[in-house]
Amino acid sequence: MNVEEEVGRLKEEIQRLGQSQPDGSYKVTFGVLFHDDRCANIFEALVGTLRAAKKRKILTYDGELLLQGVHDNVEIILKAEATATDAAAV
Repeated sequence: MNVEEEVGRLKEEIQRLGQSQPDGSYKVTFGVLFHDDRCANIFEALVGTLRAAKKRKILTYDGELLLQGVHDNVEIILKAEATATDAAAV
């Protein structure tokens, strides 16, 4: 799976696990993503995929590197524009 595919899967998982916000974005904590069995099976390097998505401005979160336990409560926000492009593609 290449990086673009992984970022696409990450968007799907954030929408599945996260809470929809009034502005169309989705919010989930790192701990929820990290501890989800389905995500653990999909993503070999979740932190790397998160960093790639952040670099592409698809999502945002505080900090550079997220570590399990220490950063479980950090909110990851999938931007509304990222969800809108998925809807337009369907």
